[in-house]
Amino acid sequence: MIRHIVMWKFREGTEEKANEFLTKLAALDGVIPQLKKCEVAKNIGKDNYDAVLVSEFETMDDLNAYKVDPRHVAVSDICKSIRADRVAVDYEF
Repeated sequence: MIRHIVMWKFREGTEEKANEFLTKLAALDGVIPQLKKCEVAKNIGKDNYDAVLVSEFETMDDLNAYKVDPRHVAVSDICKSIRADRVAVDYEF
């Protein structure tokens, strides 16, 4: 299994768009077949990243298929328009 973790910092003044992005990202759970588990959350702390995605896939090929799925790309495009920073980690477990 592959765990894919992504964290974002959003630009100031983009809170409404960030909420839209996070809602649409969470809605992909159960829609894209390769996505086995998906957790999307907003940070409740201060001075850290604003949100996180923790997702699981059976294989790296499944993760790569998810990344190019048009439904994911559409949601990702929202994020690209508002993010200040992004970090990601993929690992086997």
